[in-house]
Amino acid sequence: MTAEVYTPTVGVTMSPSAVKHVRKQLDKNPEAKGIRLYVRKSGCSGFKYETQWVEETSAEDQVFTVDNVDIYVRKEHLALVNGTEIDFVTQGVNSLFVFRNPNATAECGCGESFTVA
Repeated sequence: MTAEVYTPTVGVTMSPSAVKHVRKQLDKNPEAKGIRLYVRKSGCSGFKYETQWVEETSAEDQVFTVDNVDIYVRKEHLALVNGTEIDFVTQGVNSLFVFRNPNATAECGCGESFTVA
């Protein structure tokens, strides 16, 4: 008999500016149900954050809702992004998502990728 490891789900959250931005984008794309946060291997540090609009959901999705905006995370990615806050910031003429991930132990110099322990 093997013991099952319990990992509490904290979730993924969004700042008010990210919620506002995502709502505007969802209004322009009525087929979208929410936003997906996922990671892929990339960059010099290991993983890169990616987002996409969700039109098709999956049984593998964990859904977190912040102010009526649904954030979809595949269960296989949850350990890497659990506790992450998605923010939306403007820096000069550029606007972008910024990810505050308590699991990240290092980031590359350009901020494109991250490592977890």
